[in-house]
Amino acid sequence: MKEYRSNKYNSPIRRAMWLNLGIRDEDMKRPKIAIVNSSSNLAVCFSHLDAIARFAAGEIYKAGGISFEIRTVAPADFIFSGHSGGFIQASRDLITNDVEAAVEGAMLDGMLCLASCDKTLPGQLMAAARMNIPTIVVACGYQPCGTYKGEHFDIEDLFQQQGHYAMGKVTDEEMRRMSDAAIKGPGVCQGLGTANSMHIACEALGFALPGTTPVLSNSPKMWRAVSDACRRIVELVDQDVTPRDLLTPGAFENCVKTILSVSGSTNTMKHLQAVAKEAKTDIDVFDMFDKFAGDIPLLVGIRPNGTHFIDDLEAAGGTRAVMKQLESKLRLDEMTVSGKAVRGNLEGAVVLDEDVIRPLDNALNYRPAIVLAKGNLAADFGVIKLQIDDHYKPNYFKGPARVITDQNEAMRAIRDGGIKKGDVLVVCGMGLTGTPGMGGPGGLIFALDGQGLGSDVAIVTDGHASGLCNLALMAVDVTPEAAAGGAIGLIRDGDIITIDALNRVLQADVSDEELEARRKTAPDYRKKGEAGWLKIFQERVRPISEGAVIC
Repeated sequence: MKEYRSNKYNSPIRRAMWLNLGIRDEDMKRPKIAIVNSSSNLAVCFSHLDAIARFAAGEIYKAGGISFEIRTVAPADFIFSGHSGGFIQASRDLITNDVEAAVEGAMLDGMLCLASCDKTLPGQLMAAARMNIPTIVVACGYQPCGTYKGEHFDIEDLFQQQGHYAMGKVTDEEMRRMSDAAIKGPGVCQGLGTANSMHIACEALGFALPGTTPVLSNSPKMWRAVSDACRRIVELVDQDVTPRDLLTPGAFENCVKTILSVSGSTNTMKHLQAVAKEAKTDIDVFDMFDKFAGDIPLLVGIRPNGTHFIDDLEAAGGTRAVMKQLESKLRLDEMTVSGKAVRGNLEGAVVLDEDVIRPLDNALNYRPAIVLAKGNLAADFGVIKLQIDDHYKPNYFKGPARVITDQNEAMRAIRDGGIKKGDVLVVCGMGLTGTPGMGGPGGLIFALDGQGLGSDVAIVTDGHASGLCNLALMAVDVTPEAAAGGAIGLIRDGDIITIDALNRVLQADVSDEELEARRKTAPDYRKKGEAGWLKIFQERVRPISEGAVIC
């Protein structure tokens, strides 16, 4: 039998503890697998994970291993809100450290990670890259939704209508009925926001078994994926296949190209960069997005970026089918957790609906889906996600700035008609160190839509917007952020702002000399008085261009 690293640290004390957990002596020689479970009953995103963890424990035992369940913080965007601190982004790195402390502390041999809402999967991948022990990720699925007035209605529809409600365009009773319809079971949000985008990214990167994303939560397909992953993680430990064996430049390239082809969440960029950093590589994920944006056409249009739904993508063949359409543009010799290279994973892959997953010669659009714009407003970059239909949302916008540092005041201004057609909302102080933890203008986006201004204004922010960049033309993740001295914090009302997505320009009509002069009286956007984890995050976090990791 192979000598596993966990067995080198056996002791009478460990034996005594494990005997009292019901583990027999002969089982203590098995490979010890961490089931990383970000479970919580705070949010429906995680409510099915405990059952999956129990099932996985039995499957790992049948495969020849023995498992230990590891719990982590479980951040959910719609629950971790309503306060000044940005616990969502900051919690990602807590997950990484939770996992490291428990798994490395106990010297376990491998990890089966149960991935759900936005930050769980990147936090788990970062931990895998840091510790470099065999790891498989299981995407635990998207939630089913209901209908409202006979039409598909999910949580992101509800989020949008909440903005309309704030503008007095939706009644209390209508909101109640919409809320009743939005969620009909556990799992992540249905749209192609950060969660489903990261599930797709994980398979494209080679860390989820082929054909397992996206998937409906608690479906037979999801349970088969869990069982297959349990068997495979024991094999990976025996074969000593580690994350850094797989986290190659070619693997990241395949992942970036896949995300571009489906116009995934802009948050995938910072999360993938963080994984690359934890793997101690010099891979520049942002540069990859910039480099390949013009070469990868848009093949998939899932809401909020298109007309199809996430279950349409699953039914059409999912990530494996998307990669099949991209086959001629991928690095096919990159190895994956399946034990096969990408080439082998794609053998026999079939696209079941070419209206949902288009071939390269019949793409939805051939201009970039996601671009990095630069200029005096964004010395490093600002991220712009473009809409499928160029007529629905402009790719070029020029107008006077309306500087927003207080979202409550901004909501009142929108409601009272203070924001006009042609304005560029400059939402600053939302960045990693400013919030701290990172905020976003999601509520403003939908309030603007509620007032009929969705495509008639533009937004520039040092915050994030996940997969919600589908209404106004937006430049998000502007770096450097205002709290770090970025020029976005030097803009004043009335400055003329130009957003030119296709030419990748983000510029204020203000001279360099004037911007420097304004620094003397610029506000301090770094929020004061934080304590605990947010203070640590604020003091230690690196810029978005470095993955927003804690150093």
